[in-house]
Amino acid sequence: MKKGINIWSFRDGTPVADCIKLAKKAGFDGIELSLNEEGELGLGSTEKDLRDILARLEEAELGIAGLATGLYWSYPMTSENAATREKAIDICKKQLDFAAVLGVDAILVIPGAVGVDFIPGAEVVDYERAYDRALDAISKLAPYAKQTGVSIGIENVWNKFLLSPLEMRSFLDAVGSEFVGSYFDVGNTVYSGYPEHWIRILGHRIKKVHFKDYRRQAGGLHGFVDLLAGDVDYPAVVAALQAIGYDNYVTAEMIPPYNHHSEQIIFNTSGAMDAILGRN
Repeated sequence: MKKGINIWSFRDGTPVADCIKLAKKAGFDGIELSLNEEGELGLGSTEKDLRDILARLEEAELGIAGLATGLYWSYPMTSENAATREKAIDICKKQLDFAAVLGVDAILVIPGAVGVDFIPGAEVVDYERAYDRALDAISKLAPYAKQTGVSIGIENVWNKFLLSPLEMRSFLDAVGSEFVGSYFDVGNTVYSGYPEHWIRILGHRIKKVHFKDYRRQAGGLHGFVDLLAGDVDYPAVVAALQAIGYDNYVTAEMIPPYNHHSEQIIFNTSGAMDAILGRN
């Protein structure tokens, strides 16, 4: 398995070039970038902008672990507003297009939400209606993903939706495309389950993996802690990934970064991942 770091782990506003240099210095194999509404890698970015980022990666001899985005929180595929749902689909197509240029094999997609506690005023959508809308949207996007050669990875997040590995598996199988799978986040399952169970049940459907850690006793968003400081059974997680033959990136998503000496979290995370992956 290859070791990646998500760009959200760096202090907000850090230029992409600086993140790339720091990720390389810390010993990562690749960096996961994020599509934003504006900025260096935004919806309006050109192919030249993407080629410039690729040149930075090649110069640093660093791979690209994936392409994420937080835009689906603002534009959910499950929204009551039809225009918002269409915007979400357009964002996904743009993400797939950009990923194809960057050489990314799978993108991170949040398929909407029933409710989101950590976003004040987020709309609440009837669960069954949310499921039908998400399934419809992802099913329509699957042929586009195949056309680009990039897979859609559905992330398990705190969206009160697709709450168990059995439901996630059923959702993916209902779409029925080899270009739609799971972007499995280890830490996001711990408040209500066990990541090693999810891995076994989702199996070959897992396209990408996020590493986080979570301390159940703390609860809420405050439960997310440094790797190896929480309740994730990482030996069991690694054994489960090996059992299903997973050999792609495992990418650390450390949110938020430290308040002081923020670069240190990158080095600490790299060291913890070396221990987890048996690289020490």
